[in-house]
Amino acid sequence: MNARHDEGRGPPEHGGGLSHDLPVLARRRMIRLMAGASLLPLVGCTSEGETPAAPSSSSAGCAEIPEETAGPFPGDGSNGVNVLKQSGVVRSDITRSFGDSAGGTAEGVPLTITLTVVDAASGCGTPKKGAAVYVWQCDREGAYSLYSEGVTDENYLRGVQETDEKGRVTFRSVFPGCYPGRWPHVHFEVYGSLADATAATSITNTSQLAFPEDVCETVYATDGYAASVRNLGELSLEDDGIFRDGHAHQLAAMKGSTGDGYTAALTVPV
Repeated sequence: MNARHDEGRGPPEHGGGLSHDLPVLARRRMIRLMAGASLLPLVGCTSEGETPAAPSSSSAGCAEIPEETAGPFPGDGSNGVNVLKQSGVVRSDITRSFGDSAGGTAEGVPLTITLTVVDAASGCGTPKKGAAVYVWQCDREGAYSLYSEGVTDENYLRGVQETDEKGRVTFRSVFPGCYPGRWPHVHFEVYGSLADATAATSITNTSQLAFPEDVCETVYATDGYAASVRNLGELSLEDDGIFRDGHAHQLAAMKGSTGDGYTAALTVPV
């Protein structure tokens, strides 16, 4: 069962407790111990500037993406509002609010997120065509639409896409800010089909994508991210409440610049 509670302190106006997430973290450690080193290819890591390709189907097997908490701001009906049942949520550009929202736009350094969903049982060699992925993240100020003070009438930085024949989904977004207590990240849920996603049912995997420190530092040196500089300086991936037990499978491969925007790519075995 997917964890549905807080992931740390969260944005200042929303408190929480890491104790809710300890069962999830414990399960992750157990899975890794059982899987063994031979079954843990680094499917989430590539060299700087490269998009990770799905490992060869000749592999003996591979580990599923680590299961993580959805946090307190999922917007999937598990903690209040359900954006997944709203018309317009299936989209690739998630920078704007849609439907009956206030119609705002999230500002920040442009970010394109590409997730490649593959079948772990086949050694990560088979793309999961026809699955669906729901992504959500905070904005440049560290606020989550639908929940945080000042943006409860917005629903930007949330969207769903169906995987193509290569198992890929792509979202146009902005680089998230860093709020107190959490390393910069993007949440995502994988569903067996688009119909399941828009009905907010039958989640197969819930996880998070992490950003490399050097890219975060570069982005946060630009206008609008001043608070993130201070918050990032008080954190590390190794100390983060979610990623501290291992982030190799969740660290995005990045390329780009603050001027042209960045791309973040991650392979997601399910």
